[in-house]
Amino acid sequence: MGSGEQLENEQHIRDSHAAIPARPDLIRLGLGILGVGTSGPLIAMSTMSIPTLIFWRNLGGSIVTLPFALRHSLNRNGVKWSVIAGLLLSTHFMGFFLAMRWTSVAAGTALVALQPIFAALFVKMTGGHIPSKAWLGMVVSFSGVLLISGVDLQISFRSFLGDLAALISAAVAALYIMAGSRAQRTIETTTYTTICYFVCSIAALPIALISGYSLFNFNAREWWILIGLVFGAQILGHTMFNSTLKRVSPAIVSLIIFFEVPVSSVLAVWWLGQKPPLGILPGIVLILVGCILVVTRTRSARAELNP
Repeated sequence: MGSGEQLENEQHIRDSHAAIPARPDLIRLGLGILGVGTSGPLIAMSTMSIPTLIFWRNLGGSIVTLPFALRHSLNRNGVKWSVIAGLLLSTHFMGFFLAMRWTSVAAGTALVALQPIFAALFVKMTGGHIPSKAWLGMVVSFSGVLLISGVDLQISFRSFLGDLAALISAAVAALYIMAGSRAQRTIETTTYTTICYFVCSIAALPIALISGYSLFNFNAREWWILIGLVFGAQILGHTMFNSTLKRVSPAIVSLIIFFEVPVSSVLAVWWLGQKPPLGILPGIVLILVGCILVVTRTRSARAELNP
């Protein structure tokens, strides 16, 4: 297969919501699930302020990928989308980190995994077509959201606010995945991640400084948690997912990220002794079923941002 034909085939697979990724990308996605699965429990364990944690985590990720990025050339359009993705990632992390500390890891990660629902809605808002059968999946997922939020509201108003933070994080995450897909059409993954992570860290820095949060005065345990976030959630997680966006639909990547939920939930029980309320389990199942319906029914829509 020639390079032009291969590129065309990769583009066709990337733009198809229902195409099954090739085996190498399935392996990357599997590693990514394990990586991001450690994120929620580690964030819940850390006592660093949220802006500080976002700053160091993403600066560390940017530094790790920088040597590989220096081998590749830049493209203005790719850099633009990388910067946009970095700003979106920073906003996503603010919501996600708040959710991990305000509600249970299981509920927060389940709600954040609504990315494909928001991706489909953004496609519709930008003029794309969403088949009528896909709306059934959205209704099913929304029922799961109501169930989880209702249970958390009975537990505490703080848990309910954590659910809202997770929903906002999910919406922004969908835009982040789409922007990352656009960026990697013209630049390499390592170039994209270096720029994206650096912009994300710089966006969080002023918030940490203005709020008076410390950047350095932490014990060894906090730094070890941070190292775990950098090499687990950021490099093994986000970077593995980002590396598939050249060939895999953003909607498919968003759906597969859902399997972070059981990984994070098990680790939360193991590391934190945090058992989610039994009442949210049906809600998690409804969200998963709804997301699968949306992705498998949205075959003709293209989950991407308009230029």
